[in-house]
Order: sequence, then C-alpha cells, then structure tokens
Amino acid sequence: MSQIAKRLAELNIVPPKPSTPVAAYVPYVITGTLVFISGQLPYENGEVKVLGKLGDTVSVEAGIHAARQCGLNMLAHLQNACGGDLDRVTRCVKLGGFVASTPDFFDQPKIINGASELIEQVFGEQGRHARCAVGVPALPRNAAVEVDGVFEIGG
Repeated sequence: MSQIAKRLAELNIVPPKPSTPVAAYVPYVITGTLVFISGQLPYENGEVKVLGKLGDTVSVEAGIHAARQCGLNMLAHLQNACGGDLDRVTRCVKLGGFVASTPDFFDQPKIINGASELIEQVFGEQGRHARCAVGVPALPRNAAVEVDGVFEIGG
C-alpha cells in the first residue's frame, strides 16, 4: 500500500468517483510535471450539496464543508491523473477558491480552509500551497463554493 493510500485510510478518507464535466472542458490537464485540476463543485453522490451564498442562506460551517468536498473531488481527479498513484504527487502548488457570497461577507479565506486543510492532511508538508480565496456573485449550478488546483507530479 502506498504512503498516501495509508494516510487516506488513517484519515478515513475515500476519494469519491470523479465527476463528469458539465460543459466544454476536461477534468485535468497535464503539462510537463504540472497537473491543473479544473474547478470542482461540492458534488456528493452526483448532486451539488451546498447551494446558495455565504452571508445569506449558507452558514460558515456549511461553506467549510463544501470546500472540503471540493477538495475531495479534486483528489479524485488528481488520482486519475496520476494513474491511481497519489504518491506521484510531489507538491500542491496552488489552490484557487471561489466563494459565492454577499457583498458584506468577508470570510472567504476561512471557507477555503476546508480544502486547504484537507490537502495538507493528505500530503503533509508537500500539501502546503499558495492560494487565493475570492468572493464572487454566483457560481455554476448555484454552488456555494468552487475550488481548483495545480499539483506537481513525478515519476
């Protein structure tokens, strides 16, 4: 069993089945040693589970959960990009976080911590990354959160 597979088991994390793109894009692109993961919504069992805006109908706790789910969905695509072997990941380079929020909501970084903390738990020091966390007026399918990522892979 690989190191990351052991860590996932210890954390009781099972990456979900990768989602199918809903528009004209691919789930990831590999160029050189970088994997660019397309933006992931908080899909659970084929359904966006956290809908609406932070600062309105979505609580901070639900937003953090949504960001974590986006991170899990990102892991599923990353695992595919790595041929099933997440030990190939040498570093998480950057996460981009988008939070559907009202103009007076300012805790976007706290929300995106749901994804950031997951990635660091899974990959340890190699999971520490650069990041942006921005508020937007709306996201696809009325999702509350979307997260994309850039990872470095080897061998």
